[in-house]
Amino acid sequence: MRVYNTLHARKEDLVPLEEGKIKMYVCGPTVYNLIHIGNARPMIVFDTFRRYLEYKGYDVNYVSNFTDVDDKIIKKANEEGVSSEEIAKRYIEECKKDMAGMNIKPATTHPLATEEIGGMIKMIQDLIDKGYAYVAEDGTVYYRVHAFKDYGKLSHKNLDDLESGHRKEKEAIKVTGEETKESPFDFVLWKPKKEGEPYWESPWCKGRPGWHIECSVMSKHYLGEEIDIHAGGVDLIFPHHENEIAQSEAANGKPFAKYWMHNAFLNINGEKMAKSAGNFFTVRDIAEKYDLQVLRFFMLSAHYRSPLNFSDELMQAAKNGLDRILNTAANLDHIIANGGSRPADFTADEDQDFGQEFVEKFEAAMDDDCNTADAISAIFELVRAINTAVNDNSSIAFVKFVKERLTTLCDVLGIILEKKEESLDSEIEALIEERQAARKAKNFARADEIRDQLLAMDIVLEDTREGVKWHRK
Repeated sequence: MRVYNTLHARKEDLVPLEEGKIKMYVCGPTVYNLIHIGNARPMIVFDTFRRYLEYKGYDVNYVSNFTDVDDKIIKKANEEGVSSEEIAKRYIEECKKDMAGMNIKPATTHPLATEEIGGMIKMIQDLIDKGYAYVAEDGTVYYRVHAFKDYGKLSHKNLDDLESGHRKEKEAIKVTGEETKESPFDFVLWKPKKEGEPYWESPWCKGRPGWHIECSVMSKHYLGEEIDIHAGGVDLIFPHHENEIAQSEAANGKPFAKYWMHNAFLNINGEKMAKSAGNFFTVRDIAEKYDLQVLRFFMLSAHYRSPLNFSDELMQAAKNGLDRILNTAANLDHIIANGGSRPADFTADEDQDFGQEFVEKFEAAMDDDCNTADAISAIFELVRAINTAVNDNSSIAFVKFVKERLTTLCDVLGIILEKKEESLDSEIEALIEERQAARKAKNFARADEIRDQLLAMDIVLEDTREGVKWHRK
């Protein structure tokens, strides 16, 4: 298996630190509102990668945090006149509902930043003791970026170039807070409290942690000083992940993460998603129009490192593609449930290893840097082959076998094959019953008339050996 490692800007063989085990950390959301579809992409992508690692037999320790103390959470709490804790708890629960709707497996651990403050204070003190951090007069603790010689190795940014750009910026505008720093690039590890903010006691002042230190400490607590994979959106490469490396490697004296994986941006109708542009969608917004399985399928229809454009047309195309798979699975289930007159065991002309070539194509795609787009193509090939191979003479054993093969691959992508039960209104049910009676009476003209009437109502009928089936267009 090969993954693209942002650290070295190339694909590399995935070789775990410990054979058979993967320690993986994925940056989670800041919980001050409902999650948006941009948040959903890394959740879906790296959940799928985790599922594939488990499919390959790895024992995966998957940690994804909730940032539950942050300026945006405090602002939301002040607007509503409630505590930051109440806001965080509310939106963690809402986030978990959306994650369940997208069939995202719960992490091995979902740590909360506020429950790891002690570890943050300890790591900050270690960084001060080692000369990588310093305390300003007001109690703010800064990370001394120039003390870490490898700063910029993930983002491939050069400090000299950054300094040149920053000098131009300072000439144009006054940069507040700079006077307390040794360097404009030094970043906050601990900040003093402001009126109305949550705070914790520390050796430096009453205050709260900076954002970057939170993930360094949570990763260390639940995965150890060295991990296999750190993942998140491409927007986190700089400064968040760069700063995590500086903190963790300076404090622990070891490489932080062996592989860094980042998903590309999600655009809306070709433009960056923004509330001001009126193209901002939460996962809950999408759920009003589509099953969230469609959103998941859409997200996996492109390679995770490719920018993905979101539009109604592309979502409808994703729905149609997903329905092709679900309809095949539903047909197999119908045969299994109603095919009592079929042979029970494989017949002589049935391949007991049917579809292996598509399994191999699927695995080759996923082994190549989690190429879910090509993996889906392999599933479509399997579906076409199933629709051709399964006929009125197929044994129940063969039908069960191909259904299990399809289910196994779809499980890796987090696609649930069981369609949600749909109910028909009494008028449509009556028409279907009337058509059945007309067919029994050999009144085929009336039966065809009813079929066309139902088709106009977007109800498609299929006459099978096991009886009539229906689905919506």
